[in-house]
Amino acid sequence: MKKADVKVGGEYYANVTNKKVVVRIDSTNSAGGWDATNLTTNKKVRIKTAQRLQGKARATTSASSAGETRARKRVAKQTNGGDAASVAATAGDKKLSCIEAALKVLGETEETMNAQEMIAAMTDAGYWTSPGGKTPHATLYSAILRELAKGDDSRFIKVERGRFTARA
Repeated sequence: MKKADVKVGGEYYANVTNKKVVVRIDSTNSAGGWDATNLTTNKKVRIKTAQRLQGKARATTSASSAGETRARKRVAKQTNGGDAASVAATAGDKKLSCIEAALKVLGETEETMNAQEMIAAMTDAGYWTSPGGKTPHATLYSAILRELAKGDDSRFIKVERGRFTARA
């Protein structure tokens, strides 16, 4: 990025401690560069050169509207998090996790399945798709083993080596 493109009050992507974060330019620094605020941590940082900036992040928002948004989210979280009925109502809108989809597939069928069969059934039924991992069956198998470590509280039963069913 070029120095002439940087505007005070603008939000830009920047490398701060080898991480790409969004910063807001607060003012120019008398020693050169800019004083900025890391928007993920709200800490002050100094951007010495325009080369550390990687382009505009988003349209500038006023501090008051950003504060209102955060306050609205906080209020919504407090009201939803309290009772189990509202949590259950919002859970129906969310996508199923891999292990929840596996449990649903096992509950719908009478036969035992291994992890690869469960992944195929979950994908075919549209309950869950892999976000791009190379071995989703290994991840599911590991999650089921962690669940089995809970003992009687486990939602799965290991029938034989590598094959599982849902606890009734």
